[in-house]
Amino acid sequence: MPDVATPYNVDSALEAGLEGRAVSREDAHSLMNEAPLETLLQAAAAVRDRFKGRSVSYSRKVFIPLTHLCRDYCGYCTFRADPQAGVQPYMTTDEVLAVAEAGRRAGCKEALFSLGDQPERLFPEEKTGLLPHSNPGLMGLEDLRRLRETNVSAGLMLESASPRLGRSGGAHWKAPDKVPSLRLRTIDDAGQSSMAFTTGILIGIGETPEERVDALLAIRAAHKKHGHIQEVIVQPFRAKPGIRMAEAPEPCKEDLQRTIAVARLILGGNMNIQSPPNLLSEDYPDLLKAGINDWGGISPVTKDFINPEAAWPQISSLTARTAFAGFVLRERLAIYPEFSSRSEFVNDRLEPHVRKLRGEDGYARDGAQC
Repeated sequence: MPDVATPYNVDSALEAGLEGRAVSREDAHSLMNEAPLETLLQAAAAVRDRFKGRSVSYSRKVFIPLTHLCRDYCGYCTFRADPQAGVQPYMTTDEVLAVAEAGRRAGCKEALFSLGDQPERLFPEEKTGLLPHSNPGLMGLEDLRRLRETNVSAGLMLESASPRLGRSGGAHWKAPDKVPSLRLRTIDDAGQSSMAFTTGILIGIGETPEERVDALLAIRAAHKKHGHIQEVIVQPFRAKPGIRMAEAPEPCKEDLQRTIAVARLILGGNMNIQSPPNLLSEDYPDLLKAGINDWGGISPVTKDFINPEAAWPQISSLTARTAFAGFVLRERLAIYPEFSSRSEFVNDRLEPHVRKLRGEDGYARDGAQC
């Protein structure tokens, strides 16, 4: 969209975002649908720079898929699998520890545990000194409180606030765990449990721009209530062979940038906003123009099991390309700096492990080993 004179409502919305005032639903719709892209990106980047400076973080992680079993049949997922004869449905404890140990030797500090929604209630205890971050799907309040005893953070993607996507043929058809109200309840329960929490939206799965705004506003409301959301991810749908949505169009770079920029203006300068670099291939530095301040988890050991066709960039390349864009790459832990020193978010059992790895500024301490 060309940079021409903008309507009053767009100017008003940009002004609200730049001044740190809560962007209304109406204003957010104007930004998503009417704002010239370059003007929108400049506003979002200015907010990011004012609050976050020119540092961009990432977490050096190892990805551990405990199981691929899941009761949901989302139209875009290649991670889930049904039980198969002769195929072990769960990783053994020894297999988990072997992968985690390989990560520790490679300098990783985060163990990301992923699994399908509700195939089990138990998690193997991590024993290698890595800080666990689990994405366990829907969980109740008591389950989250137990998870908090061994995890410095956890996550659940809201994905969308639209129940419409659960109708026949939609992206969340035959996916009972993707009902937005249920996912928002888990996000709220995590706040009640004082868990540093990651969530986000998945764009390009059939939602409207207005529904993206609704999802971001729901996340903002949850964070305003509990102050526990450490990171919001804006992730683009990517088509893959063998999925129900294999022929669905992918969101383009400009669409992704616009959504990130609107997320920055809705959520404000203090929120950590991430978009995975491996899902934009060689153009990923352009996401910095939209206001992100984090690249997410990058593994030097394991692939991205959610998007196995999309390799993570090498950390050396990520460092160089981030610097070329005018930013400094900083390694963080699985729990963000602003949460890692707060006793309400780090329990007594985990605090010594966090303290060993974090520097005085909350980022990963140089030379720290698990």
